[in-house]
Amino acid sequence: MLGFSKNLSQNFYKHLVCNKRCVSSSVFSFSTSTNLAKRVVGTHNGKFHCDEALACFLIRSTDKFSNAHIIRSRDPQVLETLDAVLDVGGVYDPMQGLVYKQYGAELIAKEFQLNEGHEDVHELFLAVYKNFVEAIDAADNGINQYDTDQPPRYVNNTSLSQRVGRLNLDWVDPSQSSEREDEAFQLAMKVAGTEFMESIHFHAKSWLPARSIVRECLASREDIDSSGEIMVLTKSCPWKLHIFELEEKMKINPSIKYVIYQDDRSENWRIQAVAVSPDKFESRKPLPLPWRGLVDDELSEATGIPGCVFVHMSGFIGGNQSYEGALEMARTSLKA
Repeated sequence: MLGFSKNLSQNFYKHLVCNKRCVSSSVFSFSTSTNLAKRVVGTHNGKFHCDEALACFLIRSTDKFSNAHIIRSRDPQVLETLDAVLDVGGVYDPMQGLVYKQYGAELIAKEFQLNEGHEDVHELFLAVYKNFVEAIDAADNGINQYDTDQPPRYVNNTSLSQRVGRLNLDWVDPSQSSEREDEAFQLAMKVAGTEFMESIHFHAKSWLPARSIVRECLASREDIDSSGEIMVLTKSCPWKLHIFELEEKMKINPSIKYVIYQDDRSENWRIQAVAVSPDKFESRKPLPLPWRGLVDDELSEATGIPGCVFVHMSGFIGGNQSYEGALEMARTSLKA
């Protein structure tokens, strides 16, 4: 079911820090009657999962279904009278069931007081789906994260979907009433909703500004070196989250081989080889083999470049005391 551009005002950032929404249990209401003034949303009763808990939280955050009553039932005669039905009923209706697709941009825009058509809202919408919502949908639909017939090497029961699942009434609980079940589902909505809000705030406060920095650095790569294969990071940020997607989006060819940035702690400069893909440790073009494992004067002598500090044994990263030295190491490595 399921930083911001530089021209945004400082007031937005103040709002971002000071106006995080509190997800209070008091905003949730349940009912077994449909004779209500507010809109009514239905989902199934019995054992619940993270996807419908999150979907109910999201739809109740929209303008159209603001604080709607939730009815948990599998009775078709009850469900057909409701304003929206989530994860029950056996009918595919994207207007009713695909809550994030239908309302995600509205919720993000409203949270940060932006127009729904703002380019940053669109980027956040896609990022939050990929990094948060999609996994919840996949878990509910039994889709494996990897294509493999091999059993997992370890058990992971700490995901949001699994933590929400454990909020269901345990078989040893003395009371298995529908009221207790609804209370548990109310808590599930709160847990899922809180983490959703944390996700959109992380992506707005941290992920999107970093993306903007990496995009600008990629765009100016040929000003650094005519090869276009060296990127200098103008401000320290988690660039690995973005470089692969932005290379594809910006149609960068040849790909970036090295990223140069200043180490905040030592004030030396780092040269890091870009991995072949986000989930691989192997580098596209490691630093030259004769340099690996050397440090200081021995490394400077081997490279012919003053100020060298180190090169890792695998060749994925090295360092120099100056920006000019790091850049020369990158240029020399490209030719090796």
